[in-house]
Amino acid sequence: MALDRHLPVIDVSLGIEACAPGIDAACRDTGFFFVVGHDVPLDLQGRLDSLAREFFALDDSTKAEIEMARGGRAWRGWFPVGGELTSGQPDMKEGLYFGQELPVGDRPLHGPNLFPQHPAGLRAAVLEYIDAVTQLGHTLLRGISLALGLEPDWFDRNLTADPLVLFRIFHYPALANDDERWSVGEHTDYGLITILAQDASGGLAVRGPNGWIDVPPLPNAFVVNLGDMLERMTGGRYKSTPHRVRNTTSDRLSFPLFLDPAWDAEVLPVPHLATDAQGDASERWDGASVHEWSGTYGDYLLTKVGRVFPELRDEVL
Repeated sequence: MALDRHLPVIDVSLGIEACAPGIDAACRDTGFFFVVGHDVPLDLQGRLDSLAREFFALDDSTKAEIEMARGGRAWRGWFPVGGELTSGQPDMKEGLYFGQELPVGDRPLHGPNLFPQHPAGLRAAVLEYIDAVTQLGHTLLRGISLALGLEPDWFDRNLTADPLVLFRIFHYPALANDDERWSVGEHTDYGLITILAQDASGGLAVRGPNGWIDVPPLPNAFVVNLGDMLERMTGGRYKSTPHRVRNTTSDRLSFPLFLDPAWDAEVLPVPHLATDAQGDASERWDGASVHEWSGTYGDYLLTKVGRVFPELRDEVL
């Protein structure tokens, strides 16, 4: 059973400099926190929720008109319930994969999005939402820079001048209370930060120092968590925290946006933090160390995503 412990709430309307100490404390503790006082319009969030529900209410054959196999190397589009794996086990969710709207190219995970004909307004809502939440993400990275004793624009100068921005909409059908499967199994995210909007259903839990912690929905708040690259670059000072979802209430929607390093960026430890303890790989859900890996962020991401969609990996890459 998850612990009844609330995550810290960061109010960015107070100014990011004022928020930096609270961000630092949250990143050192669980690597999760709520963000309020942001500028992402509430009506945009509501419009996106309604349009997403319209799409997921369609039959699978209609949704398959934009299935991920049609997205090619861009890895965009819809996948059915059970179509995504975590640690080799199918998640009990379906989803839509989006990203920055880019021209067709050879680079994986970059390119044009696939949008359905119905509901027609989904395209505009998704692209507007990606822009708004990405701006919030850059603000939060400035706060993390300050929390680490760096210049506010350190991330923009070194890792996110041309970031990889990926956006997902996930639909989780309700599981029976005695169903032992997971809506999403235990995992960590891969990049820098994830900015998540969730509906009122609940079901998200994070692994804190003393056990699993429920993350109940907070009105007009985003849940922010750290990815593997922040754990790597801080030498373990900040944690990429495992989290999972079991939805047993009603149909649940979540909207995670991943703000990650540039595809070609080599993510190295921050020099003045290089002597911090790096942690034990056995503590991670996958038993792997992000500190022993080297290469570009694109290399790291392809390895991870290929395990999530092995058939698509084999077909496309």
